[in-house]
Order: sequence, then C-alpha cells, then structure tokens
Amino acid sequence: MSTSSTQSRGLNRRINSLQSEDRLSRHGSHSHQRKNSIDYNQAYTHALRVAYLVYLLQPRQKKIQHVPAPQQIARAGTGVDWMKEIKTISTSNSGRFPKGFMTELGKRLEEVFKGTEKLPEYKDPLIRRTFSAFLIQFQDKNYRKTLDTDRTVEPLALMFISRATGELRKGKAPDDDSWKMMSERHLAMFIRLLRAVLKDKNHHEWARDRPELTARLETLERKILQMDEDLTSASTLTSGAGTTIEVEVPLSHEVKDMPLVQRVARIFGLTNTMAQSDINKNRPVWTIKAAVSDLKTYQANLSLNTRHTLRNEDFDTDNAFELWRDAEKSEVAAMITALVKQDPGAISAIAKAPRPSSGGVSHSPADSGYSETIRRVSEPTDHDSYAFDQPVDVSGLNLSDDGSDKSETGDSPYVFIPPDPRSYFKFVLMQILSYDFSQGQQPGSDIIPNSSNLLSNQSLELLGEIAMRWRIPHFSRSVLFLDAAKDKFMDQDIDINQLDMAFQSVKEYAQDSKHFSKSAISSGELFYDKENWTIADFALYRAVVSAIYEALLRDLYNIMLQCYEQKPPTIGNVMLFLQEHLHSDPQFSPSADEEKRFQDALANGLKEKAREVYSELVKDKVPEEQNWEFYHIIQLGQAVMKLAERLQKRYRKSPEIMGVNPMMIYIKTVLPAFADDARDMIVEILADAKDNDPVPMEDGFDLYKELKDIRRIFADALPGVPFTIPIEELLNDFVWRLIADVDKKLLTSAENAIKRDDFRVRTSHPEGASDDERHSTSIMDMYQFFNQSIQQLIGLEWDDDLQYAKFMTALSRSVGGALSRYCEIVFEMFKKEMSRISPAQEAALTQSKQEKWMQAAKDAWSNKEKIEPFQFYPQSLVKLNNIEWATYQLDDIQRRVDVDTLATIVKKRAPPLTHRQKRTNNYFFTIKIVEAENLKACDVSGYSDPYVVLGDEYQKRLAKTRIIYSNLNPRWDETVEITTAGPINIIATIWDWDTLGPHDYVGRTNFKLDPSAFSDYLPQDIWADLDTQGRLLLRVSMEGERDDIEFYYGKAFRTLKRTEREMTRSITDKLSAYIRLCLSRTTLRGLLSKGISMASVSSLFSRNRTSAPPPGPSDVEIYRALDPLTDYFNDNFYIMRETLTSSAMIMVMTRLWKEVLTTLESLLVPPLSDKPSSQRQLSQQEVDIVFKWLQHLLEFFQAIDEETGESLGVPVEILKSTKYIDLVSINFFYNQSTEDLIRTSERTASAAASRNRISAPPSMTPNNQHVWAGSSMLLSVPSARRAKSIMRSRTLGTMRQAKAEKRKEAQAEPSDDMILRILRMRPEAERYLKDRARQKEKLAAQAAADAIVRQSVNASNRMMSRDHQVGGGERMR
Repeated sequence: MSTSSTQSRGLNRRINSLQSEDRLSRHGSHSHQRKNSIDYNQAYTHALRVAYLVYLLQPRQKKIQHVPAPQQIARAGTGVDWMKEIKTISTSNSGRFPKGFMTELGKRLEEVFKGTEKLPEYKDPLIRRTFSAFLIQFQDKNYRKTLDTDRTVEPLALMFISRATGELRKGKAPDDDSWKMMSERHLAMFIRLLRAVLKDKNHHEWARDRPELTARLETLERKILQMDEDLTSASTLTSGAGTTIEVEVPLSHEVKDMPLVQRVARIFGLTNTMAQSDINKNRPVWTIKAAVSDLKTYQANLSLNTRHTLRNEDFDTDNAFELWRDAEKSEVAAMITALVKQDPGAISAIAKAPRPSSGGVSHSPADSGYSETIRRVSEPTDHDSYAFDQPVDVSGLNLSDDGSDKSETGDSPYVFIPPDPRSYFKFVLMQILSYDFSQGQQPGSDIIPNSSNLLSNQSLELLGEIAMRWRIPHFSRSVLFLDAAKDKFMDQDIDINQLDMAFQSVKEYAQDSKHFSKSAISSGELFYDKENWTIADFALYRAVVSAIYEALLRDLYNIMLQCYEQKPPTIGNVMLFLQEHLHSDPQFSPSADEEKRFQDALANGLKEKAREVYSELVKDKVPEEQNWEFYHIIQLGQAVMKLAERLQKRYRKSPEIMGVNPMMIYIKTVLPAFADDARDMIVEILADAKDNDPVPMEDGFDLYKELKDIRRIFADALPGVPFTIPIEELLNDFVWRLIADVDKKLLTSAENAIKRDDFRVRTSHPEGASDDERHSTSIMDMYQFFNQSIQQLIGLEWDDDLQYAKFMTALSRSVGGALSRYCEIVFEMFKKEMSRISPAQEAALTQSKQEKWMQAAKDAWSNKEKIEPFQFYPQSLVKLNNIEWATYQLDDIQRRVDVDTLATIVKKRAPPLTHRQKRTNNYFFTIKIVEAENLKACDVSGYSDPYVVLGDEYQKRLAKTRIIYSNLNPRWDETVEITTAGPINIIATIWDWDTLGPHDYVGRTNFKLDPSAFSDYLPQDIWADLDTQGRLLLRVSMEGERDDIEFYYGKAFRTLKRTEREMTRSITDKLSAYIRLCLSRTTLRGLLSKGISMASVSSLFSRNRTSAPPPGPSDVEIYRALDPLTDYFNDNFYIMRETLTSSAMIMVMTRLWKEVLTTLESLLVPPLSDKPSSQRQLSQQEVDIVFKWLQHLLEFFQAIDEETGESLGVPVEILKSTKYIDLVSINFFYNQSTEDLIRTSERTASAAASRNRISAPPSMTPNNQHVWAGSSMLLSVPSARRAKSIMRSRTLGTMRQAKAEKRKEAQAEPSDDMILRILRMRPEAERYLKDRARQKEKLAAQAAADAIVRQSVNASNRMMSRDHQVGGGERMR
C-alpha cells in the first residue's frame, strides 16, 4: 500500500468506525468478539496444548555417560576460520563495543589474574597464565589508547591469540602441535569473557542495545568449541583424550516434569493425573510438527489475507496494517525456524501443510525458498524454545497446492490456535487472575523489570506463551488484560492499587527484545501508538477507560463524603490513577456536562455533610442546658477551626478535587452558623454574669483570640459577607478590667519591689561588672511587670484601633503613676543616705555650747573651713543607675507601643468638641525654686545655711530643697510638681540649718497658684519678698492634665529625668563645698602672696628706685594650686566608677563641670540683679589665673588619652556649653570702661528687642551726666514660649531636640547679662541697672498680655472652625 493511498483514507476513519456498529460486528474479522460463551473445557484444552508444547521445546538436558572411547586423532585446530568470523563482526554496523567497555574488561582480566573471577572455568592455572600475558599488553598505554578508539573485537582477539600462543608453546617439543588446539580454545574463553562483560548487571543496557553483537560473539564461541568440549574438564585440559561423553536425556512426558502443565491444571481446578491423561491421549496430535503446520497455515492465511488472520479492514489505516503484517511475518518465520531447529523432523510438516484457498491471489514459487529453509535449519547450532541466532524468512514458501480453508465449514484449521483467540485469551486471563488472587500470589518482577504485576511469574510465563502461540497482537494483549482487570475491579476483586499496577504493567517497555514476543501483557511502545491498533482494540480500550472513569467517580464521591471524618480514606490513589492513566490519555476526553454534574453533586453532598458535622460538634461541645460558659464557645470554635486546619493540611497541595474545594465548602457552610450561635451564647453569658459572678478575664481573652482567628478566615473565605459577632463591642469590658487590675497592682508594685531590693550591683566582682549589671532588681521587677502588662495587651492584637489606643492610654497612666511612686520612694531613700552627718559633725554633737563657740572662734580667726571628702554608699549610686536605666527602658517601651501613632489615631477619630469634656479637671504646676538674694545671716560666721520648705495653706509639706551652706545668696534650681483641681495658696519658708538645736527662721513668703493666671501656659518668674529681708525667685509654669498617651509618657519621662537630675545634683553638692574652697578668692590671694619677698617690701621704701609690680606665680604654681581639687575629684571618681554606669558617670562629671563653671563665674562677677554689688572686681593678674584654671580643668574633665588622643571623660561638645562660652566672653568685657559696657548693653538689648518685635520707648538721660541713650528703656525680653513642657519631654528624642533648640536659640540671641553683672561691680551704673530692671518687668508683663490675646483669638478661631465642620456634618447627615 502506497503512502499516498494511506493518507487518502483520512484520519477520521477511526471515529467513523467507532460510530458504526456494522464495523464492529463484522463476521470476517479475526478480532470479532463472539457473543457465545467460551467453553470451559475448550479453554482448558487449548491452554494445556500450549503448556505441553513449551515442554516439548525446552532445551534437552545432558548427562555424562562413561563409555570406552576410542583414541581421538590429534588435530592441529578446530577447523573454524575464526579470523574471517572476527573480521565480519568487526566490520558490521553493530560490531563496536560501548564506551567504557575497555575499562570494565580490564577489571575482569585483573580478577582472572588474581583468581577471584566468579566464573569457575577461569580458575585453571594455564588459563590464568595466558590471560595474565595478555593483561600485561592490555595495560600498555599506547595499545589501550588504540583499543579505546577502535572498540572492536579484532585487535583484542589478534593480540590475545598472539600472547596465548607464546605462553602455550613454552616447554613444547618442536613437533608437538597440541598447543594450536589449546590456543583457539583459550580464544573461545576470551570471547566468552567479552560476552560476560557485555551482560554485566551493572551495565544491562549494553547487551540490550547491542543484541546482534552479543549473538555473533556467542555463535563464534560455539563454532570454536565444537563438539561441546569444555575447557574445565580434566581430559580436555590435559592430553585431549576423553573417557566420557555427553548424551541427551530423553523426554519423560510426565506432568511432574512440566511446570506450565501443572500450572494449567491448577488454574482450571484439575489434578496432575487428569492433565497426564489428557496429554497421553493427545500426544500424537500435540506435536512440534503440528505447531509448525499451524504456523505455516497461519502464514499462508496471512499472505492470502484470509479471515483467519487480521485484515486490512481491521485497522484504521493501511500503514498500520502493513506495519503489523510485516512484523507478524518476521516473527512467524522466526518461530517456524526455532521449531524446526528443535525438531528437524518437523521439516516434513512444512511440505504436508495444507494451503488455504487463495481466492484468486497468486502464490510465490516454492522451490528456492524451500531448499534455503532446509539448508538453514539443518545447520548444527544451539537452540532454545523458539529463538535462533539469525532469523530466516520463510514467509515466501508455497508449501502445497492442496489446501482448503477449513474455516469455511466452521472448524478451526489449527491444532494449537483456538477458533477465537481473543475470547479464549480473555477467558484464560480471567481464570489466571482468579487463581492467583485466590492463592495470594505475590506479584513477580522478572518479566518486566522495575515494575510489579498482578500475576505471578509462572502465570506471566504461561500467558506469554499462550499469546505468542495464539498470535495475539501485543496491543491486543494489553487491551484484553486491561479489560480483564476492569472486570475484576468492577467485581471488587481487586482494588485501585492493583488496577494501577495493571495499567503500569502494560505501559512498561519490554526490556529483553529477544523475548519481547513472549511478553504476556506489555505492548511496549505500541501501547502509546494507538493509531496502529485495530479498530476493535481501540473501541474496547475506550469502553474500558470510560467504565473505569465512571466507577472511579462513584468511588471518589463516596470517599469525599468522608473527608470531614477524623481519618478519612485517602483519595490519592484515585486522583493519581485519574491523572496518570485517564486525564493524561489524549484519547480520553470526558464531556464538560458530565464533569459539571459530578461537581454539583459533590458540592451539594459536602454541604449537607458539613451541616451534619457541625451539628455533631455542637452536641459534643455545648451542653443542652443554658449554663453556658465561654469555655464552651472556645471549645466549639477550636473544634471547628481544627477541622478546617486539618482540611487545609490534607488538601494543601491540591485544594480542589475535580473542581470542588472541600475546605471552602466547609467554611462557607459552618462558619456563618457558628457565628450566629456564638453571638447568641455570648450575649446570654454576659447577661447572666451581671447578676452572678463575673466571667474570668482569661476566658474573655481566650474567646477573643479564638473568635478573631475565625473572623479572619471568615473574611478571606467570604469577602463582602458581614461577620455577625461584634467581638470588640462585646468583649472590650474584659480589657478594661485587666487595666484596672494592673493599676491596682502597680500601686503596690513599687513598694514591694523596693522592699525586696538591697540595691547592689548584680555581680560578685563590682569592678568588673558591665553596665547592664549595675542596676538592681527593684527596677527590673518593675519593668518586667510593665512589659508583661503591655505585652498581654499587645498580644490580644485588638482589631479596633481606637479602642486599642484608649487601652494603651489608660495603661500608660498606670505605668507613669507607678514610676512616679518609685522615683519618690527611691529619692527619699537617696536623700537620707546623702544627708548623713560627717564624723566631725557627729563629734560636734558631744561638745558643750562653750566648746562650740571656742571652736567657731578659732575657725574664724584662722579663716579655716574643714572640708572632708564624702564617702558615697554604693547603694546610693545604684539608685541613680536604676533611674537612668528606667529612662532608657521607658523610651524602649514608648517605641514598641508606637505612642505617636496611637495619639494620632485618637486625634483623628475623636468626637467633635461639642461632645467632649470642655474644661480640664486637673492642672499640673511646675515650680522651680531658683535662688534667693540678701538673706538674713543666722550664724556667727555672718552666713546662713539656707533651705526652702514649700507647704500649702493647710500646713502640709509639699517639698523641701537641699541645704546650701554658708551663703546669703543661694541658688537651688530645684523643681517641684504640684497637681491641683483649682486655685491653691503656697507658703515658702526659708530655714537656716543648724547641726544642734532647732533650725533658725530666715524668712517666709506666699504666692497663689491660680489656673486662670496661667491660662496662657507660659512660664512666669515671681520675685517674692520675704517678711524679714531679701527675696526669693520662683519660676512657675502650668499645664492642663490631659487624658493623652503622649502626656502620660511625657510626664513619666520628666519625672525620671528630674529625679535623675536631683540625684546628680545631690552627689555634686557633696563635692561643691570643696570646689568653692579650692576655687576661691582666698586661693587667689594665696597664690599672689607667694611672690612677695623682703626685698620687694624694702623696695617700697626706696625713693631712688622705680617700683615694679610684684612678680606673679608661674604656670606650674597656678596649676599646682588645683592639685588638691583634682586629687579630690579622682578619689571620688574612683569610688563612683566602681558602681555607676558609664553614662551615669559622664552625667555626674558634667554636673561637676557645671559647678566648676558656676564657681569660677562667681569669682569674676556677682549674680544678675538690679542692685549694686559689694563684690570687688578682680585684677588682670587674678583674671588670668582664673582663666588658666578654666583651661586646666577643661583638659582634666576631657581626659585625653596621650597615646590615642581619644577623650576618656566628658565629650568636648558638652564641656564647651553655653555657660562656658559666656564665661569665656567675660574676659573680653571685664576691664572695659563703664561707658563702653553700657553702650554695648544698649546695642545688645536693642537688637534683641528688634528680633522680638518690641518697640523701645523714648530714651532717658539722667542729668546728661552720661550718654545712656534710652538705657532704661532698652531691655531684652525672652521669647514667650513654653519651657520644658511635658509634651516636649515625652521621649528621649524630644528631650534632646529641646536641648538642641535651647542651645541654638542661645547662640542666635546673644544676651547682655554678663555685661550687666560686670556693671553691678561699678557703683556709677546703679541707676542704669534699676531702670533696666523696671523696664524689663514692664515689657515682660506686656508680652504676657499679648500672648494671652493671641491665645484667645486662636482658640476662638479653632472653635468656629470646628462648629462649622460639625454643622456641615449634620447637614450632610
């Protein structure tokens, strides 16, 4: 059939053929399925015939028979032209060895040499010797390179025979030719080794891919070893004369020697005796000759295209038919040749075989073909059951002219082939399946490597022989096997796994091409090439697949309805089968309507099943009585979610099963029902709790977490569908209860934590402790409780942002209150520890009054002040570390809580002003006790030791300052915070501290804290006159207490920082007395007096000499004067460094540096005031000494490392503060004239007034004595801004920002304060100072009034704007 004719038939013929019933019911086709049932006995008989034929074709066994043998004639060789055979093999297309072969051959040669070769024939010493000689040459690099390139047998054989001949000739006589025979036999053993390497189990693909090379090598070996001489026999290896011969064992024809016959008998339920009887009865008929006759008849029918074979009409295309026919001809010819080789007498059956009626078809000539067949099958060769070395084509034989087609009469023309091979094969296959399943046979793996079969090895062998003898095409075997497996699956005799094994078996490739024709069920590549199948096989395959698909859908539906159970059956096998065997098959295409019906049915079934499952969960988790608890809702929710999670995990890789998502169906069905039930239960439980015991908080939180997770899944699964449980609205009361409980615990947490604390560094070696170990347990316990409370609230993950912000605000109020209480208690303990009396003071307690007066007189006469170094307690320093650590921890909490975001949420979502509380209930006053002037002297030394006590009108003490020793113009700079709901009178009393007896009264004043007077929230300076003499400066500011998270955190930060500053000040106060002693005018006088000698004194009386100023002290003497102070610092720093952290140490040193600057400043100028000062101005020499002290102490506090140049002390940017810059500027103005200083002061004040946009009044010139153009009117007024408010202190960042702004403002607005302080030492500037003071007060009052007006206008504008927004919103509504 030409290609063009094949294409002209079209590709639609298969579809048209499947739609035509006439095509499938054609009577002339070999593939026609008879409707009549197969006779059980006939099926048994035909199976028995094949099993018996296999027995006849099996290789004959041989046995050694000892008989007197005549002396053999010595031969010089085998007579075989092995050189020609090797040349033929090497030049053929398939004569090359695979890559890597030479490497494996070398390994085997080494094993022969070592005697470890597994084949016994290679253990002979003579063989090992010849192989060893060849191995030496084989390992030569040049020779090996040639072998790797050529990869043929010729160079190997030539080199081996050369080396073997050399070895075998050694020791032989010149006329002894026996070595020639032995060398060729050794060559045969070498060729056998080549075959063994090809068939090595580690490279099984070599023999599979090169079957022709393997067969040719085997044939050559046999030809060389004629007469089956074995090299391992002693007779062969010695003289060549044998005393034994091998003879074939005749067939016994007994069933006990026929494994397949026994198998057939067991399959059909018969005994071996019955099978033996059938064989004995039919032995004359069931012969090899009959098998040859069947094949020749079949071959003739195939050539004549009769109805006893497949015909063109049975295939979809002509090409498919031709492919099958060509393969069939070749295979039948090979089978005939194998049969004739087994029984040469069967050749006569070829001549006697009947020739079917040709029906007009011409026959090919017979003579030439017949003679060639007789010649080929008569050649001596080895044989097995049906295979041969090189096939002979006998399809062209015309065996007889006398033949008729017996099928016309209805009888089968064959002995071994049944009338309907397909039906008989299917029947036998069903019987074998039933038998193997009943016997529990384990699947074998010898027919199809690396796979499993439904059948046992022996059954597979039997089926393979039957299919081959009955001429069942390979694809038909596969389809019939699947049809049988389908029937067994429908009858539930096999499961899905075994059905999968059936499909896998038919898809596996037959690895052994030599025995492919005997493969029982595998069709190899033909299974995927369905275009070359018969129409009947294709139709049957479609029917099988469709039936299996419908059955699997039913199974899948039933399995999926159990998916909500605890351990449902797996669908993996079903889905895997559908994917691998059905959906991947291009010939299988289920209709869309069929799939849609299945999806709808499955979805409806799953919905109903989900309702049933939820009902069971409710019955199991919720009691029927209405004594419900949150625990029941949680249990129900957890059960619902647990099943959802199990479904998600179960179907993680494939969420949809045939287009249906069981988890989504479950969620969409169950979650809405759960939400309704849970809401009703919560309302009922909360209503019942109002009259009975409240629900535990933990139950409420557990319920919230559970419901929140369910709501999240609900929102993902059902977007747009409202969740019917208002969780936050129902459960927010539990959070408020938590906050109230935390607030109660925090009230006592500070006291309890302090009681348990010994305030020690938390290490056994304080000098080696890190900064993280230098705070004690009390503050750690406090913050642990803070973090636990905050984390508990954060852990709720509250979804209502406004409610969450309010929760955090309330919690911040509690945290701030606890920190304030902690600071209060710790600072009181710190003050007591720092206020302990010195040993000298303790000794003075035992002195009499007269002794005290005498000691005071001595001290006054000698001008001596006793300053003793203060021994700090480590506990006191640890308290400072605690406050510092608390500040950093609070800043960390503030960042974690994200205070700014929460405050923004509250501001954006706060109700309009009309709905909020308009007035502030509490006011937060900050009172800074700055300084006092011209106090009354209460001590005999002419000084006082003043401190201030603040109290309210009910004589309740509110605050107390530290003691400033020996000072009538003390400066405290201490801050007090007072919270009040309305106006309050404050009484400030100054006392003089005495060691013995009651403290002396210095003076008293009072002032009123009225919120209305501070409505501008700006700080005010109050100079309050004392009732005795002098006055007290107070700086008062007010803030309205706000329910704001930023306010509470800011208040807590400011409390910590102020406590930290007060502690630092208390520490430095203990050192300040010694600082004032060392940096005093007395020290200056002492330095200058050292340069006065008797010569200098006598020169004063010399009239003839010009007097010169006395020489001043050298730099060394100036710096040496500070040695006591620096030593004192170092001693105290050493004590502090053992306990304080690095940052706390820098803080204390910075405070000491500030005290140094203040002391040096007091040497140069008096404090700022409008009154003249009695302090005299220093000489230029004294001023130079002061500034050299300043530079020396700057370097001391900076502590530069000489080697690295790194600062180990206070950073230079901190040392060179604004106060330092002001102090340095004094040197520029100090010795200027009064007129120049006044002019400079006027220019500075005028510039400041211009910046502040304040108009200066007309100038006043008193009596025209000095040109002070408007000096009393030009006063600088500080900008009206809030200083150190709580909102500016809410974080460490805002504090640093405020300091930076203050420093920047001081640099941008230079002040003339230093000039005014210098002018206080000039009596002629008295009037200027008073005028400036009066004008400053007036302008400050005017600025405050302007600020109040601006604040009122801004507030009015904001109110109008909000009213407009509210009105607009109402109109919109």
